[in-house]
Amino acid sequence: MYGLPSAAVAVGTALLNEDNRNTIFRKGFAFTQNHTPKSFDEHFPRGEWDKNWDFRDPTSLVDKSKWEKADEVGKKKLIEECKATASRNIFLIRHGQYHLDREQKHLTELGREQAELLGKRLANSDIKFTNMTMSTMTRATETANIILKHLPGDLPKSSSSLIEEGPPYPPVPDHKTWRPLDPEFYTEAARIESAFRKLIHRAPPSQKEDSYELIVCHANVIRYFICRALQFPPEGWLRMSLGNCSITWLVIRPKGHVSIRSVGDIGHLTPNKISFT
Repeated sequence: MYGLPSAAVAVGTALLNEDNRNTIFRKGFAFTQNHTPKSFDEHFPRGEWDKNWDFRDPTSLVDKSKWEKADEVGKKKLIEECKATASRNIFLIRHGQYHLDREQKHLTELGREQAELLGKRLANSDIKFTNMTMSTMTRATETANIILKHLPGDLPKSSSSLIEEGPPYPPVPDHKTWRPLDPEFYTEAARIESAFRKLIHRAPPSQKEDSYELIVCHANVIRYFICRALQFPPEGWLRMSLGNCSITWLVIRPKGHVSIRSVGDIGHLTPNKISFT
């Protein structure tokens, strides 16, 4: 049996002394409990929502020449005339699976099946879609045309090269293998940002009813649009993944508030029809 050294016994006795014990407990309590009081905002630091993120706040739409000549009553009337009253429902649709090894990158057989299933889902949704905008890239145009077979023939449609695929913003963290050159980011990011500014904004004052708009494009574009619309850091776009022929439902309210109903919804696809290429 081993005995304790006399020095250790002495230290232990000193520590058990009531005064020393109280001092230790007080220091422990101070370490865990005696914090400087913080306000709610200090506990939860957060940024502010930019109410005029799309520069379509009523004050931005008012005719400046009329504003300068108007009295207070007239100014209130001008503001009211420039207020949006309708919501925009924007359905961002990613194209179907496509051939990675071909120059034109047409849809694969699976990609065409995905588009057919998506078209049927949209047709059975009881939503009266307002219009469709499609990317000019082959895989997106083919997807859009398959979807259109299931929708009313008089649905207004248009094509836009602004929403073609490309690198929208240098991602953080960066990707191990996907590394576009700086000049590509510099030019393509400007194009995709331009697409966002043109397509994603609150309804104009002239729009009296809610709209339901389809945009058929690409994963990078959609993920960047999500970050920008929600005022999240744009460098986070690559942290999301979207399946082929998925639906992302974005809602923009009259006051400019934005919400997401769904991101990358592929509920219309059975497990053997899902892909992420």
